[in-house]
Amino acid sequence: MYKLNYFNFDKKSGKYLLTNDLGKYTFVEAKFLDKIIKKKELPQNLENELLEKKFIYKEDDEIFAQESAKYVRSQKNYLFLAPSLHIFVVTKNCNYRCVYCQAGNLNQEEKYNMDKETAKRSVDIALSSPSKNLTFEFQGGEPLLNFEIIKYIVEYSKSECKDKHIEYNIVTNLSLLTDDMIKFIKENNIAISTSLDGDYKLQNINRPYPNNDSYNATLKGINRLKEHGINTSAIQTTTKYSLDQYKEIVDEYIEQGYTGIFIRPLTQLGKADKNWNTIGYSAEEYLLFYKNVLEYIIDLNINKKINISERHTALFLKKIMDNFPANYMELRSPCGGVLGQIAYYYNGDVYTCDEARMLGEMGDDIFKIGNVDELDYEKIINSPTTDALSVSSCIECLSKCHNCVYSPYCGTCPVVNYAQENNIFSRIPNNYRCNIYKGMIDTIFEYLNKSDEKIMEVFTRWVNEE
Repeated sequence: MYKLNYFNFDKKSGKYLLTNDLGKYTFVEAKFLDKIIKKKELPQNLENELLEKKFIYKEDDEIFAQESAKYVRSQKNYLFLAPSLHIFVVTKNCNYRCVYCQAGNLNQEEKYNMDKETAKRSVDIALSSPSKNLTFEFQGGEPLLNFEIIKYIVEYSKSECKDKHIEYNIVTNLSLLTDDMIKFIKENNIAISTSLDGDYKLQNINRPYPNNDSYNATLKGINRLKEHGINTSAIQTTTKYSLDQYKEIVDEYIEQGYTGIFIRPLTQLGKADKNWNTIGYSAEEYLLFYKNVLEYIIDLNINKKINISERHTALFLKKIMDNFPANYMELRSPCGGVLGQIAYYYNGDVYTCDEARMLGEMGDDIFKIGNVDELDYEKIINSPTTDALSVSSCIECLSKCHNCVYSPYCGTCPVVNYAQENNIFSRIPNNYRCNIYKGMIDTIFEYLNKSDEKIMEVFTRWVNEE
């Protein structure tokens, strides 16, 4: 006779989806779920699968716990690591006027730039992290408006990093690129991320560039970098204007030579919150858009032999199919605030994460830990703010999450919860963000349940590429 491990279940497409804390999943028919719960005899192939995936066990409890622990430890390996992502907001100024901006969007008359002393103190804290592998990400505003500080941080950190390996990334609209910048970027192997929301019309609606053309400015930057052997990555943000343009958006990415697109919903912070009635949408509207995108991309892979992935889906698949902890802070439990990333604002204020400093842009510093003048690494890690963020984002302990069948693959953001509900603990089951993530994972499991051979080949390739 076997014993039951803890698992959650929910009815999906006529069957029951079972998941456990080890990240394993399976689909079973209702009659077999009843037998499993009542510990009745099962078909041998089903019993073997359930034993292999640790839904049931026959050995004694101590041995089972020891064997299971390695899976949980692997899934939560980020808890044994120090924060590796350090975000330097080198300026608050920007030359664009994006309709969903969460981080600056000011004119350039008054300079909100990080200075060298603040940069030095921020880098010193970042280098104090025990992590041997660090990522320094430069953001704004538009970070190229303060490129001299980017150069200073790169050069100073390289001189002080000792045995640490640092990767550098600039998140930029590319409109201000110069030959000198490109030379420095190439010499220092700096990765470049930009924003491409769609074709000419959509890009200019979502991301206005006063007296200019943001679409062609972005493409010009992409192509200039290509000429120097520098590839870019791009992210897409979905507004109301995007919803009926799913084919055009994917086609634009293919046209520009990208092999992946990250479909991203709006986060209701900053101008996105202010302009929500104009650019926002319901969770249902976004999910229809997401399903259309995914269906179209899968069709392109199978029938057109075009290799392009939907990278948001790939992150979920990596957790579902590979039981691998995705390097995406929102899908961690606890979340990646401080435990995975720290944000250093242009004036030296230190925030738990990028979303926290965006909330600070809105005038609420609840997630600010302090300033680099008074902080060191230990004070940041041991701050009450860090404790609160960790407790409120551990979904295994949250009443609305712990018994959800998708809890092994999901995460929660206390900053967004606070912005929308005035509480770091979400008090609204199936809130906007929850419905979006649930709907996305629903769609993915619909495909997994069908187990179509060609689609599974596509998904497996995406997982291996991620």
